[in-house]
Amino acid sequence: MSKKGLLLCVCQGTCPSFQDMDTFEVLNTLRRENIFEWVGLHPQLCAEDGDRYLRELLKGADIDELYVAACDPVMQRKMYRDAFDAVGFDRNKHIGIEIRNMNTEQVINEIKKAVNEKERWKNNFL
Repeated sequence: MSKKGLLLCVCQGTCPSFQDMDTFEVLNTLRRENIFEWVGLHPQLCAEDGDRYLRELLKGADIDELYVAACDPVMQRKMYRDAFDAVGFDRNKHIGIEIRNMNTEQVINEIKKAVNEKERWKNNFL
């Protein structure tokens, strides 16, 4: 079983695309279900302090996969690239999940779906 971490980024908590989501219900539900080794929250990972946060968090991190539920996964790959490279975190361990314009239940389901798809992929190809 791979070790997974989850970061939830909510675009400062002021972006209208996150207003229908209960951030703490999402984190608590997934934490209680033991899907992840740990869950975390950052208000804006794309900001300069978000880069510092990622570098500190991932420095020597013992996880196989980092799930980031936030904005567009393609944008995430570009925004977090420098932080990953700075600490030698393999970019392929990052799984981006778009959760904009979803309610709490949809966000939880979307994150679980990403985990299940990754597990199926690993079982079929590794």
